[in-house]
Amino acid sequence: MWANRRFLDLVGIDLPIILAPMAEPVRADLAVAVAEAGGLGSLPGAALSADQIRTEFGLIRQRTNRPLNLNFFCHRAPTRDAVKEAAWRLRLKPYYAESGLDFAANSAAPRAPFDRRLCDLVVELRPEVVSFHFGLPEPGLLDRVKSTGAKILSSATTVEEARWLEARGCDAVIAQGFEAGGHPSTFLPDRLAAPIGTLALVPQVVDAVRIPVIAAGGITDPRGVAAAFVLGASAVQIGTAYLFCPEARVSPMHRAALSCPRAARTALTNIFTGRPARAIVNRMIEDLGPVADEAPEFPLAIADSAPLRAMSEARGSDDFVPLWAGQAAALGRALPAAELTQWLAREALRHLPASAEVHGNSRANHRTITN
Repeated sequence: MWANRRFLDLVGIDLPIILAPMAEPVRADLAVAVAEAGGLGSLPGAALSADQIRTEFGLIRQRTNRPLNLNFFCHRAPTRDAVKEAAWRLRLKPYYAESGLDFAANSAAPRAPFDRRLCDLVVELRPEVVSFHFGLPEPGLLDRVKSTGAKILSSATTVEEARWLEARGCDAVIAQGFEAGGHPSTFLPDRLAAPIGTLALVPQVVDAVRIPVIAAGGITDPRGVAAAFVLGASAVQIGTAYLFCPEARVSPMHRAALSCPRAARTALTNIFTGRPARAIVNRMIEDLGPVADEAPEFPLAIADSAPLRAMSEARGSDDFVPLWAGQAAALGRALPAAELTQWLAREALRHLPASAEVHGNSRANHRTITN
């Protein structure tokens, strides 16, 4: 059994596996499967309208009463820059012409930051866990969420961010390493800071905070889960491994890319959303990026490339499709989500020597031993 039960006891689950709330692939089917298997199911609120969240949440509650994590983004609303946006559109214009698309067409994609309206929804739905990406909402909104009894999680990519989250009332912190697929959660930018990998980040965060630490980034098989626990984590958050599951809403092109050797070649790119996010390298990244200074702020860039993406998917091509994936995608297995969850936990325990199954963080352990 798990000796480090800090997160298990905090949220009332059986297995220390959290389904990463990936904006597009995760809906009710995947969340229910992970929750019923004993992990923490998640529902991503950032890419859904309030009505869609309510519908998906209702579908989940019809099928399980296990704890659920509802996730939101806390990015700042973008500042429009007409000159920059025009320059970016000109860079995309040749692809529109090549594809026979209307250059004037685009489609807005919802990526709303957490606000009073979404806070009202949390109060209505009352999920057991509410998690945030890109920091935390303003204190008044956070207080309302906490008043529902929900446990609060948020992601940190540095020790400074982890301390900031703890000081503002988080019940646990997700230490997200550089290897993670999708958007790094960075919210306290430091121009001189270099990205930190999971192996280096997790033990530093464990030593820096008193709340439970969840490891994320490049954890795709049981060895990664066991390593996170040896480093002092009390749970793991897993995204890319779940993209292989039949319950994941993943396009055929994305699924195929995950399962071939090119999945080992990923890059942090801002060309799809306007904010750096890790994806498998495809034609669009090779041509325009991975980092393009002209790309509008997040999430404005999503609308500019949306018609190209739709066209690409319709033609069975991944040229303009964001193929989100972490650096350990090659370790993925095509298993049903419940089976994957239980396999990850069961086999991780086999890798954990008794001496590695610690309680709490290393500072707390040291105090217990010496006092």
